[in-house]
Amino acid sequence: MPLEDTVAPRVLIVDDEPYIRELIQRCLELEGYECHTAAHAEAALAALAADGFELLVSDIHMPGMSGMELLSTVRQRHPDLAVLMVTGVDDRKVGIQALRLGAYGYLIKPFDVNELAINAANALQRRQLALLTQATQDRLEGEVRRRTTQIRRREEEIALRLVAAAEFRDPDTGAHVRRIGRYAAALAQLLGWPAARVDDLRVAAMMHDIGKIGVPDSILLKPGPLLPEEFEIIKQHTVIGASILERSEIPLIEMAREIALSHHERWQGGGYPAGITGEGIAESARIVAVCDVYDALVHDRVYRRALPEAEVLEIMGSLRGRQFDPRILDLFFAEVGTFRAIREEVRGTATLP
Repeated sequence: MPLEDTVAPRVLIVDDEPYIRELIQRCLELEGYECHTAAHAEAALAALAADGFELLVSDIHMPGMSGMELLSTVRQRHPDLAVLMVTGVDDRKVGIQALRLGAYGYLIKPFDVNELAINAANALQRRQLALLTQATQDRLEGEVRRRTTQIRRREEEIALRLVAAAEFRDPDTGAHVRRIGRYAAALAQLLGWPAARVDDLRVAAMMHDIGKIGVPDSILLKPGPLLPEEFEIIKQHTVIGASILERSEIPLIEMAREIALSHHERWQGGGYPAGITGEGIAESARIVAVCDVYDALVHDRVYRRALPEAEVLEIMGSLRGRQFDPRILDLFFAEVGTFRAIREEVRGTATLP
């Protein structure tokens, strides 16, 4: 029965025997298909590249590139194309191989006209179902990405609101934490972190000092050196910050917790609050440790003036392998221009984004 669709499916017939090409063409045109022919595989590939087809009917045994080779190439270049294979050799292994390579059907010459028509219709139907399935999958994946983005934005908003609370206590906090987030993300990229974790770190690093909410203003904003007992109090901001952020199932918040707790630990020990060493310190915290010291030293603080960058880098270099992870510090030094550019870009006490 001829097809009733207004747009006839376009079929490319490939066979080195003119009689077979014409026979298949006549049979399929009677079913309403628009048929084109090619005498060999190379001509078929050229035709497929130049124009769109829904179905390819190809002989298997042809001079030059075989039908199997054509099938393999077509599956790579034109994955949406339905393919029927035709052969004069009744070989079960060849048929199975063709189907494994992606053929939608396998016909043995001489074939019945009805058999050809049924196989062509079936191949086109399967193609249509495959396209619909792919379109549905694409829509679902798009919806998952959209919802993931929404969740991500909500997580960031929670984090930034927490950081904003600290900004009310210390007017220097806003720009400082934005820089720390940017520095840490840049350093994590240099370390080869996956993009998703880099993005988590950019936000999580900004919460490194969230525990200072629990430090009295008389100590937090003191313009001079801290007394030993005052320093013991301010050291507690690491534990306070970790307590604020603990027991979360959100990876970003969990990363923020480990940073808040451990960014004052030292590579060789002697840091606080736990005195852990080396790779026992979370890598996120080791990254933030480098970034935090750099930013603190090159900017004014209530208790001292900013130091020249050259002096800051010298001080940090003297702490390589003692306070800082050598590998992380070396990467920081190697790309210090990147961090300098971030420092120049994020100035002042602007409100957090």
